[in-house]
Amino acid sequence: MIRRINPPELSPPTGFTHAVAVTGSRLVLLAGQTALDGVGRVIDGALPAQFERALSNLLTALRAAGGEPEHLARVTVYATDVADYRAHAAQLGSIWRRLAGRDYPAMAVVGVVRLWDEQALVELDGIALLP
Repeated sequence: MIRRINPPELSPPTGFTHAVAVTGSRLVLLAGQTALDGVGRVIDGALPAQFERALSNLLTALRAAGGEPEHLARVTVYATDVADYRAHAAQLGSIWRRLAGRDYPAMAVVGVVRLWDEQALVELDGIALLP
């Protein structure tokens, strides 16, 4: 269903996969998720806390559609401060592995000026393919 491809000619991937080939029966497009709580307020906290909540929200939406983290083919991370994201990369990787495992999708981190909710530091969206 999902085949992760990391050509030896490219730099070794850390926390992502270079290419993902997918076959399956149901495509799930996951809307951007920030660190919103259950009533629609951005949680207090620095980037790692907001990343954890945003990823949890993304995985909640995925599970509601019948998927699991290993079904993620693509995730895009939108960060308001890429330098802060890089500074916390090890901690964010640990959060990812704890919540989503070690089967990384194709990923990108994109620096943005701001997100819809001004207090949000990070947003994640994704594409999953379910069997």
